[in-house]
Amino acid sequence: MTTSPAAEAGSGLAIFGDFDESGQAFYDNAVTRFRESNIVLPTFAQLRTPSTIPAAIQRQLGGVEKDAADPRNLFRVHWHNEHADAPGDNFPGQVDVPTHIELPSELTGVDARIVLAFGNRFPMIRAHKVLAAYSCLAARLVTGRFDPTQHRAIWPSTGNYARGGIAISKIMGCRGVAILPEGMSRERFEWLERWTTNPAEDVIKTFGTESNVKEIYDACNELSLDPTNVILNQFSEFSNHLGHYAVTGPALETVFRHVTKDQPGRLAAFVSASGSAGTLGAGDYLKDEHQAKIVAVEALECPTMLYNGFGDHNIQGIGDKHIPLIHNVTNTDMAVAISDNATNEIDVLFNTPAGKRHLAGRGVDAALVDMLVDFGYSSICNTLAAIKAAKHWGLGSDDVIVTVATDGSDLYNSDRERIMSTNFAGGFDDVEAGTVFENHLAAPDTTHARELDQVERDRIFNLGYFTWVEQQGVELDDFEARRDQQFWSGLRPLVGKWDAMIEEFNSATGASFE
Repeated sequence: MTTSPAAEAGSGLAIFGDFDESGQAFYDNAVTRFRESNIVLPTFAQLRTPSTIPAAIQRQLGGVEKDAADPRNLFRVHWHNEHADAPGDNFPGQVDVPTHIELPSELTGVDARIVLAFGNRFPMIRAHKVLAAYSCLAARLVTGRFDPTQHRAIWPSTGNYARGGIAISKIMGCRGVAILPEGMSRERFEWLERWTTNPAEDVIKTFGTESNVKEIYDACNELSLDPTNVILNQFSEFSNHLGHYAVTGPALETVFRHVTKDQPGRLAAFVSASGSAGTLGAGDYLKDEHQAKIVAVEALECPTMLYNGFGDHNIQGIGDKHIPLIHNVTNTDMAVAISDNATNEIDVLFNTPAGKRHLAGRGVDAALVDMLVDFGYSSICNTLAAIKAAKHWGLGSDDVIVTVATDGSDLYNSDRERIMSTNFAGGFDDVEAGTVFENHLAAPDTTHARELDQVERDRIFNLGYFTWVEQQGVELDDFEARRDQQFWSGLRPLVGKWDAMIEEFNSATGASFE
């Protein structure tokens, strides 16, 4: 097995480029489990370019329910699944260009072209965080750091990553435990009730809501005292960053090339809510390949990056009140804050008859209006941030901003009921729809948006010290190493090494879908 510079340096960071010789027994047990259960791991290259997935597997996928805990669904953990016409339908197949939407100026109020790829085309959880979960567990499996026959996979999250982790754990035949704040949407917990082995033990609800990430870490630290618990912390596992660099970045590049095929333009920016900062890894790819600027987004009610602020908010899935260890801060070009009042109310606008009528009356195509059901809270947040960035930089019709619609509105139906009863107690009619549009979309502004020069980048980077060095015990030298872009570029070859290890692992198991 090969080693990485980080491993040779004895880094305490979660970077797995080498094989852990002390974990040979773990590796052997994993091989046996996967052989007995006939589980084949996809390579990152296959998830990046699904057309390279073996034909025998592609043929079988047509008969596999997209939300089933079937090992073959690992080969659907990518952006190229063909759209299913109805929520219960299966994915018909693969598409060359990931399903996406380009928002018209009638909706955004800016000339720049804002394009979103749909995350709810991913299997099992209908959100792209299942890719992050696969990336984190696969990297540990093939390097001898996880034994599915005796380890429990602990998935700390504010929602979708935990669900993705539970799905991946179940497929791989190991016990998964979700840790997430008690205030997350009812739909998340209902899904976990169905998928966990023992919900009373495998779903740990911590105090608070989206902003209470430290409480999740505290629960992880307590669980880590048991050596059979393996913490797969999305905020500090660099395989999360690398999975999105290797798979999400190229998927968005494909979308960009498609939308500019007949209408040329430049890739001006990539926008993503921070969350674990994993998806921001796609921005690093797009900057490397297209010099796109990177915009990191947070909730205005908890403006950690912008104002060293704190608070609570309801843009579920984006996390905050700390700087993730895997956020490449010194490569980020802008920080933007979006109010959760805006995302709450726009969700109502997008998902009610009055709201849809209002959008159609403004000239938004009816088919596009129907697609807005695929926008969850963080998807709306990303859209609003893209609009703000376009306005700030004065971008025009030759400029393309790409981002992701992380999940769909179906995860927030219960929250919408609450917002309707509090914000629109008198009902949501055409007048209310017009007010929401005027307040949040009609006149985009540049407030709460800040370009990051070196001083600002260092300020945000330094905020991470208090979480990772003081609270979580990361060595100062390891923490500081991340300030240099050579650290991040040095991670890129690990994906190729993991692919070689995955192929070696599959060969050892002898598993096959032929």
